[in-house]
Amino acid sequence: MEDLSAASVCEPVPAARKTMKMDRVFWSHFAPNLGPGGWVTGALLVSLGLDFRTGVLAILIGNLVGALPVALAAAIGPFTGLTQMEASRMALGTLGVRPPAFLNWIYCVGWDAVNNVPAAAALVAFLALMGAPLPFWLALGVLVSIQMVASIYGHHVVQALQKYLGALLLVVFALIGVTFALRGGSVIHTAHPVGVSTFLLAVGILVSFNLSWATYSSDYTRYLPARSDPKAVVLLALAGLLLSAVPFQILGLLTASSIAEPSPMAVIASLQHAMGALGPLALAAIALSSITGNSFNDNTASYSLISAGIHVPRVAAAILTATLGYVLAVVGAGRYATLYTDYLLVTMYWIAPWCGIVLADWYLTGGHSAVRADEGHVLRPPVGWTRGATIFVVTSVLTVVLFSTSSLYTGPVARWLGGADVGYYVGFVVAALWYAAGRR
Repeated sequence: MEDLSAASVCEPVPAARKTMKMDRVFWSHFAPNLGPGGWVTGALLVSLGLDFRTGVLAILIGNLVGALPVALAAAIGPFTGLTQMEASRMALGTLGVRPPAFLNWIYCVGWDAVNNVPAAAALVAFLALMGAPLPFWLALGVLVSIQMVASIYGHHVVQALQKYLGALLLVVFALIGVTFALRGGSVIHTAHPVGVSTFLLAVGILVSFNLSWATYSSDYTRYLPARSDPKAVVLLALAGLLLSAVPFQILGLLTASSIAEPSPMAVIASLQHAMGALGPLALAAIALSSITGNSFNDNTASYSLISAGIHVPRVAAAILTATLGYVLAVVGAGRYATLYTDYLLVTMYWIAPWCGIVLADWYLTGGHSAVRADEGHVLRPPVGWTRGATIFVVTSVLTVVLFSTSSLYTGPVARWLGGADVGYYVGFVVAALWYAAGRR
């Protein structure tokens, strides 16, 4: 079990404990994406108006753009020994890190619900086939309890789940994917050309699918030895993200014609029908997939709540996160498709500027070199609220006000562009360049 104290989250991992194997970098970025989310996202592209050719192009561009910053952030962990939020104190300050850390905690709670709704529905269907029906709220409670226990044990158990359960799910989902594609797949063509704004909206959703992991990445590389090859870390993280997201989303495109709507419930029903006698296997895999994703969420959430200045024991933070995620899943299950789309889009407006600042601090302004030179010394982040924290707040607010596109609100620039959402890219680039330009 990882140290349960709040202090253990705020301090670098001691050198004697940095014994993680390099292959875990791949599995920790691969396994959390195994689940119906990729299928739903691929099917969603068709409902937006994309055909197979433009859908595949959007998948390739969106995932590469979204995954690269996450992989670059992963390389910060071995050198600093810090969680991703704690490492960002170097740019934001001890006080400035609190707003993004608290937002990340809320974000993890939301992803708990997003992942658990389809998993609980699959578990209900599986148990019904086995002659042991459970109500949705109880099936959800079973999954949440397992995820919470894993997050209480912390980093080492979470990493083991990613590797061993992830490998099992890889085999099962490969079988499901091939079977479903052969039985239900068809290439979709559109009668009209795909507009630029539609294509950009689709790419934005796909960027957010992977970029959302940026606030987690170093949490699961900080136990690597400090002298680990950063190029290997980046490449393994990038491979894990792309090899899990891209195939699932392309399968979503291929099977969209046999899915009633782009929602997890429809995907589950279609999977069960297409798999025939192997239907229970598909349901069990979907239910299990939430454990890899949400053990990540709960564990990172416990780190983030402490980084936000709420210095409770890590076990209390994990329990609070899992409980709130459970409540949100029960309340929001009936509006899942809308919540899923808006959640993927809206959360990127603060993650993109934060990520731009953190990567600029590490790669453009000497942060990487300074840590290498000072290896073995305690890192001393700036005290209080830094210029970087101000840039984060200003850029996040302006991108939401001017560029955002969702069912809740559309900014004036987004309306002028015909609904095209470029807020992530603007927020990331502006925040990174603004920070780097004034950094000595």
